[in-house]
This record gives sequence, C-alpha cells and structure tokens, in this order.
Amino acid sequence: MSPDAGMSPDLRWTFTEDAELYQRARPGYPPELFAELSDLTGLTRLTGSLGISSGGRVLEIGPGTGQATVELARLATEVVAVELGPELAGVLRRRLAQAHLDDRVQVEVAAFEDWPLPGQSFDVVASFTAWHWLDPGIRTARAAAALAPGGSLATVTTFHARGGSVAFFDAAQDCYLRWDPATEPGMRLAEADSIPPARDEVDDSADFHPAIRRRFRQDVTYSTAAYLDVLQTYSGHRALPSDARTGLLTDLADLIDRRHGGSITKTYLYELRVAVRK
Repeated sequence: MSPDAGMSPDLRWTFTEDAELYQRARPGYPPELFAELSDLTGLTRLTGSLGISSGGRVLEIGPGTGQATVELARLATEVVAVELGPELAGVLRRRLAQAHLDDRVQVEVAAFEDWPLPGQSFDVVASFTAWHWLDPGIRTARAAAALAPGGSLATVTTFHARGGSVAFFDAAQDCYLRWDPATEPGMRLAEADSIPPARDEVDDSADFHPAIRRRFRQDVTYSTAAYLDVLQTYSGHRALPSDARTGLLTDLADLIDRRHGGSITKTYLYELRVAVRK
C-alpha cells in the first residue's frame, strides 16, 4: 500500500512539521518513470545546454519538497506546484533556486481543493504520492477542469513491496505489534506482482479516457539512521504517541544493527497512471 494510504486527511499537516527531514529522507523516483511520463503525455525532456523542451504546461499537486518537481521542471517549460504546507513549499523554493529552475516553477501555498484554477489550462496535471490525500468528491472534476482537452492526468501511487531485506521486514512486524495497536497480526508485505492496481473514481470518470498504467520498481539501501529518518516522514508514524514512536524506532534500530549489519534495503513499487481528458 501507499506509505500514507488510509490516513485521515488531517494528517496531511504532519508532513510540514519537519520539512528539512522530509527533504533529506524521502527518496526520489526512478528516471525511467519520468521517461515514460514524457512519452505518454507528450512532454519532452530537456536536452543539451540550450534547454529545449516541448513547451508543455504542468500543474503539480502536492509536490512536498520537490521529489518529482525538479524532473518535471526539466520536462516542461512551466510548472505550477500547489503545496499545502508552507514549510514544505519554502524548502521546495530553495531547492529549485539551487537547481536554477526557479524561473520555470511557480510555487503556490494552498489546498488544491480550494485553490482558484487559473484561466490558462494545463497540458498535464500530475500528483506524485499525494493524490490519495485529496478529497475524492472533487479532485477528479477539478483536475479535468484544469486540463486542456487532450491533456493528461498523471498520478503516481507508491507501494511498499516485498523484496530487499525480506527477513528484516518480516521480523519488524513484531516491533509494530508491540508499539502500534493498529498493526494487523500476521501482516506481511505483498509481492509486487500481487499488488492490485490503484483504482479510484478517475477510472470511471466520464471526463477521461481509460487510463494507461506503467509500474516501476526501485530498491533503496538505508543505514539505520537513514531508515529511521524516512519512517519519521510517514504520517502514521508521526501520529503515534511519542513514547510508542520512540519505542518502535528504538526496537527497529536495534534489529537493523544487531541482525542486519547496520543497513537494510527496501523495495518500492511505483504505479504511474495516465488518463487523457476527453
């Protein structure tokens, strides 16, 4: 499932509590995902010193600190990034300036559901591991309204998949059972091939043609400290009482250090869905 799937919408605010940690800990997305996104939506990657692009206009919803924004800015001539958290938006602006891409990206601080749509339509509306946080009653209609006819809604869902340090993740369930009462006994990560597509109202919307899906796998190796950092960017972990969170992280650190030599590898599965507006 997605790292934050099933969480209350109020927990969206946990991400902006430590924007620097979010920037440092959250992994980026595989390069091949952006290449496929470019092909499916008609955006063209920048090439050479001239910075040539197709001229596409992109609206990104929920960019966080820019795990996808930098690559989107290299694909399109203009990106408008709508971010709920002001602290996250501040880090994103700094990161774009450091990459000399701030002239290509306009960062707006707002909830997408409330943000006034501009008069000029977009070629692509994109949301990376943030679509599930939006109100399903209005998100699809607003995305369609933001798009030009023939434009693309591109969503990326992140799943935790079985792989990498399998023995660690199996043993880690005992730590979660000890400290998190919401943990299901006997739960194990699913094999990537057995994870069903992330379907929602977009797939039945009269505003969009049937979606195309592509999947990408990425293994990320973490030191003990780095893995604890990424866990503390997940809303479910941040929502735990402080003593339970401390106990959980301490037990997981001990497990990594004692039985896995101070590092583990985690498998992420990313599903790219592209639906074209009718």
